[in-house]
Amino acid sequence: MTTGAAAAIHEAVERQGFAFVHSDEMAALLSSAGKLSDWKEFAASWNELALDAHMADGGRYRRRRHAVYAADTHGPIIRAPHQAHYQSRDYNTLNGGVARWFEPVVGSIGGGPALNTILEYCRRFFETLTANRRWHIEVHQFRIEARAGQAGQPTPEGIHRDGVDYVLVLLINRVNVKSATTTVHALDGRVLGSFTLSAPLDAALLDDRRVAHGVTAVEPKDERLPAFRDVLVVTWASAEEHAYGAQRL
Repeated sequence: MTTGAAAAIHEAVERQGFAFVHSDEMAALLSSAGKLSDWKEFAASWNELALDAHMADGGRYRRRRHAVYAADTHGPIIRAPHQAHYQSRDYNTLNGGVARWFEPVVGSIGGGPALNTILEYCRRFFETLTANRRWHIEVHQFRIEARAGQAGQPTPEGIHRDGVDYVLVLLINRVNVKSATTTVHALDGRVLGSFTLSAPLDAALLDDRRVAHGVTAVEPKDERLPAFRDVLVVTWASAEEHAYGAQRL
């Protein structure tokens, strides 16, 4: 990854609020921040996700695990005690308004080289956009499954914002899936761009304060075979603003 290519990604997020990063570019960016030496185990951990029991639409197509971290500009990125995930209905009309407890990210994965590298890269990148910030970080492992006659919804809440500052969406694996196209929208609803995360390490970087996003349904290419889409979503929010919001619960 050249300095120029990294700068182009930064410029895209500053200019339009998002950037799509191809897997080879993302691999180079991550390698500048650390190692992915446990990637095989990291990716395999998606096979151990628990069913999301909080789906207000009754869907049983989403599996996930969750973890929370804290960081500032210069210190270590530290895993926080396990806690609930909360979004207001302003940001999640389907599942918002309640504290949702999910199974935690497995300790060896949450403290392993791959996730630590991803978090360190995110901190470096997002702090080129907003400096000197204390961060509340949430990590979400998602698997969206599709079956014959039953599509999976990566964003069942529709086009939305997450209610944070910045978001990384990183594709981990994609098996027997068609569709699942990401669209990015201005706050007035205009479509700003669309792309498909199709190869492991394809990524989207989003300024959640300025853009909304959504993903079309996951459908199986061959209905006789398992079909799923695995992604890692990492959200970054001001620790002060998160604490203020938590006090209002």
